[in-house]
Amino acid sequence: MDAARGEGYATGVKTEVVIARVRAEVASLHGELVRYGLVVWTGGNISERVPGADLFVIKPSGVSYDDLAPENMILCDLDGRVVEDTPGSDRQPSSDTAAHAYVYRNMPAVGGIVHTHSDYATAWAARGEEIPCVITAMADEFGGPVPVGPFAIIGDDSIGRGIVDTLTDHRSPAVLMAGHGPFTIGATARDAVKAAVMLEDVARTVHIAAQRGPLTSLPQQVIDRLHARYQHVYGQHGEPQRTPRSAA
Repeated sequence: MDAARGEGYATGVKTEVVIARVRAEVASLHGELVRYGLVVWTGGNISERVPGADLFVIKPSGVSYDDLAPENMILCDLDGRVVEDTPGSDRQPSSDTAAHAYVYRNMPAVGGIVHTHSDYATAWAARGEEIPCVITAMADEFGGPVPVGPFAIIGDDSIGRGIVDTLTDHRSPAVLMAGHGPFTIGATARDAVKAAVMLEDVARTVHIAAQRGPLTSLPQQVIDRLHARYQHVYGQHGEPQRTPRSAA
């Protein structure tokens, strides 16, 4: 590994153990995208930040979900450059790598990112229309409407810039990138996967409701109350719901 590409790569047994854990987690979580019907063919991706190091792990580009394994996940620095001489470094990383890297550089509390082309969430993105907060499940998970981000072409950090600009100071862990599809963030990759699953669920429900007539958003005070309860009270004691904001 040359000095430039190795900059920020923390060495040592402990870091290697953490990287191995992140590789295994990211590889496994891609199966959840398939399980919940959020992806087709090789589309979509998950990444996770390596705790304690300026690194993240992301899936290789264009590889079948059935063939994903810890050893072919790709280790990158926070500029999106593949760390040489590491497992998987002979492959091309996801085409969204620059976008993920930009989010990690500019949103330090984000530990995981998911991108899918799930049907209903992508349909809202295709319309360039936010999903209004009309059901309690949306208030719980998203703290309000799911916002729309700007249209951006894949391949550089433009999508990442749109994600950061849209979600900074926003309670939603999800953004609908116009004309593209959803991205979700979380304190961990698992949290971001959960947000992606919940996003598709509410996108479908609200779409169905809209076929019956105009929608009425929940009152803001109700949204605030539900969101606070879900984030800090819901679940088992000592295991609050984690979002990038609460993880900061």
